[in-house]
Amino acid sequence: MEPVRLGVIGCGVIGKAHLTAAAALPEHYRIVAVADPVRERAAEAKAKYGAAKVYRSGNALIDRDDEVEMVILAYPARGRARMTIRAFRRGKHVLTEKPVAMNAREVRRMIEARGDCVGGCCQCRCRLYDHALAAARFLATGPLGKIRLVRVRDLVPSSGPPKRPPPPWRLNKRDNGGGILVNWGCYDLDYVLGLTGWSLRPQWALAQTWTVPPMIESHVPAGSDAETYFAALIRCEGGEVISFERGEYMPCSQDEAWQILGDRGSLRLRMKPSKDKTVVHDELTPDRGVVSHVVWRGDEGWQTGPALLKDFAEAVRDGRPPLGSLDKALLVQQITDAIFASAARGRAVKVAT
Repeated sequence: MEPVRLGVIGCGVIGKAHLTAAAALPEHYRIVAVADPVRERAAEAKAKYGAAKVYRSGNALIDRDDEVEMVILAYPARGRARMTIRAFRRGKHVLTEKPVAMNAREVRRMIEARGDCVGGCCQCRCRLYDHALAAARFLATGPLGKIRLVRVRDLVPSSGPPKRPPPPWRLNKRDNGGGILVNWGCYDLDYVLGLTGWSLRPQWALAQTWTVPPMIESHVPAGSDAETYFAALIRCEGGEVISFERGEYMPCSQDEAWQILGDRGSLRLRMKPSKDKTVVHDELTPDRGVVSHVVWRGDEGWQTGPALLKDFAEAVRDGRPPLGSLDKALLVQQITDAIFASAARGRAVKVAT
C-alpha cells in the first residue's frame, strides 16, 4: 500500500511512542511533519524520526501543510476536539489519544465534522493484545449463553512518594476531563464492550468517585482535583450489569479482575499484559458442575502501538472505520459522562446514548 503521509502533533512521551511505532511501519507510514510548542522537543523528534518539517503549533501544521494527510493528536484532552474538527475540515484523517475528548458533546461534534475522513481514538489498544483477539473470537461462538454481569476491577496500591512528579494535567479536570476514569477507565470499557461484540447497550449508571486520600495528597501535583478512585454499576438494556471499579494511590493491596459471566459459563481474563497469562473458560455442566478450560495462554508485553497504527493506516487506505472508531469512542465517553454525573448528583443517571 502507499504509505500514509503522517504529521504528529505533540512530541512528548506519548507522541514519541507514536513516532516510534510509525517509523517501524515504513510500508504504512511516511513521517512528514511534527509539531510541538517546546522547540527542543520538536527538534529532537525531527532529528530522530526524519520528519522533513517542524511546526510550533498543531494549527500551523494542519493549516499550512497540504502534504500531510493524517495527524495524530498526542497531548492532553483539552482542545483536542477543536483540533480534530479543524483537521477534518482540511480533509485530514485524525487519530487522537485517549480520552477522546472532554465530554460526549465534543465527540458528537467531531463525528459531525468527519465527513469522508477517517477518525479514531487510541482507547482500543487493549483489544489488540493476542489474548483479547483470542477471547473475542471465542466469545463470538456464544459459549457463555446470556451475559449477566461483566466485572472490571483494578486497584493499584500507593507505592510511596513518586520518584518523579506526575504530569500536572493527569489529575486535572480542566486539562484532561478527569482522572483515573478517563486515563484508564476508557481502556477498560472499550476492552469489555469490544470483547462482547459491542452488544451491550448501557442504560443507567450509579457511581461514586473519590480523590487521593488526604494523608498522601503530597504525592500528586498541587491543585489536582480529579478522581483517583471510582466505583460504578452500569445497567444495560437487556438486564446485563457492568460492575466497574478502578483506583490508584489506593490504601489496599493490588486487586484486579476482569470477568464476563453468563447463564452457561464465565470467562476469566486479565487486560494488562504479563508473562504466562491465561484466558480461562469456566463452563457450567449439569452433571459435573463447573469445568474449567484454558482458552489461551502466552506471554505479552505492553507494546500494541504498531498494531494500532497498522489498522488505522489500512482503514485510511480502504476507506473503512478503524478498530477504535469515533463512534465506539462516543459510547465510552457517554458512559464516562454518566458516571461523573451520577457521582456529582448522588443518584442513578441515564446514559445519554
